[in-house]
Amino acid sequence: MQTLNVGLAERSYPIYIGSGLLPDCGLLIPYLTAGRAVIISNTTVAPLYLEKLRSSLESAGVRCNSVILPDGEEYKNSSSMDAIYDALLRSHCERSTTLIALGGGVIGDMVGFAAATYLRGVPFIQIPTTLLSQVDSSVGGKTGINHPLGKNMIGAFYQPKVVLADTRTLDTLPDRELSAGISEVIKYGLIRDMPFFEWLEVNIEKLLARDTEALQYAIARSCQNKAEVVGNDERESGERALLNLGHTFGHAIENGMGYGVWLHGEAVAAGTMMAADLSRRMGWLTEADVGRIRDLFQRAKLPVIGPRMSVEKYQELMGLDKKVVSGKIRFVLLEALGRSVMTGDVSVGLLKETLEACCD
Repeated sequence: MQTLNVGLAERSYPIYIGSGLLPDCGLLIPYLTAGRAVIISNTTVAPLYLEKLRSSLESAGVRCNSVILPDGEEYKNSSSMDAIYDALLRSHCERSTTLIALGGGVIGDMVGFAAATYLRGVPFIQIPTTLLSQVDSSVGGKTGINHPLGKNMIGAFYQPKVVLADTRTLDTLPDRELSAGISEVIKYGLIRDMPFFEWLEVNIEKLLARDTEALQYAIARSCQNKAEVVGNDERESGERALLNLGHTFGHAIENGMGYGVWLHGEAVAAGTMMAADLSRRMGWLTEADVGRIRDLFQRAKLPVIGPRMSVEKYQELMGLDKKVVSGKIRFVLLEALGRSVMTGDVSVGLLKETLEACCD
């Protein structure tokens, strides 16, 4: 097991990463001092891991309730939030009740938002079960839900008490979702960790083959990168926004195609290729640089071309991005491999060229 730390003064918390951690509740008990928890999962993950977690906690004297939601990005909405609130209220959950998110990024985001808002704040724990959630969404305290007009537009910054990433849960993850998680892993190398990007170029097939050692290394390296960024900029006033490489384009794809049609990591992969293409047109990346990024995504079995939507539709959807300032879209681009930058100084002409070149 590896232990990392997200340094946020009195709100600092550990990230535990290892194989077979889920059945051993010893790592969680220190954060369940009231002896009561509500485990929130979905219809895919619950049959695999809910009873294992519940029995472990109950054997340690923790009283558990559970809420099981439908699975999918299309259910990351206010209706699902109401289902969580209804269950908490009917069970008379108090401010000392801990919410436990057992699932991927959708469950983690919704449970975090429920914890931030129920009774104006209750503790919560992240137990991410997908690669994407283990390397990205479970760490950093971004919580929220989607709105028909924009992804993750309603939410709060709210940190968990602890993150427990059991790499053994990846054994049951479909190949498509594993690849989608690798998209966020590649992101860290591109924005700030060139040695990690080079490691991925050598080891990407090991990740696809679910090599335990390679997966644990990639998860830990990704979490370390994110923990450092979050520790410096918790509320995304500066450096943290760079973690959104590919997301401005990617969120437009998810929204435009309908939530759940493209997985988040797939949309981010295509969006990162758009960002790379735009960076080349800005004079920062070479064609060879873009080729290295494209090759790595393709080897990870991820899309490198976005879906065909009109340029006007992309621009409309990107205008709903959270990084828009004074009506101006701010893009996360690459000054070089391993070095990112945020800029609003992108000409409409160059953006149009990228959208026309990078969509099928």
